[in-house]
Amino acid sequence: MTPQAAETIALSALAWLAGHDELWPVFMGSTGADVTNLRAQAQDPEFLAAVLDFILMDDAWITECTAALEQKPEVLARARAALPGGAQMHWT
Repeated sequence: MTPQAAETIALSALAWLAGHDELWPVFMGSTGADVTNLRAQAQDPEFLAAVLDFILMDDAWITECTAALEQKPEVLARARAALPGGAQMHWT
């Protein structure tokens, strides 16, 4: 997956979060995101990585989000891996 495709998926996931009345305030509080500069933050690949990190914390959120996006659940993890900080560390 390219970084550009990952950003597109993350933006779609952000839109899903914004429409989720129960999760949106939790996300905003946990990331420290600010509504006044959300548009600028949405252009930042690191912020988009945080969007995916948040959703990937809960299997139910993954299922709901990917169903709404008409994607397979593993697409979020693949998108996250393509964004900054997403490379898996190998300690051996």
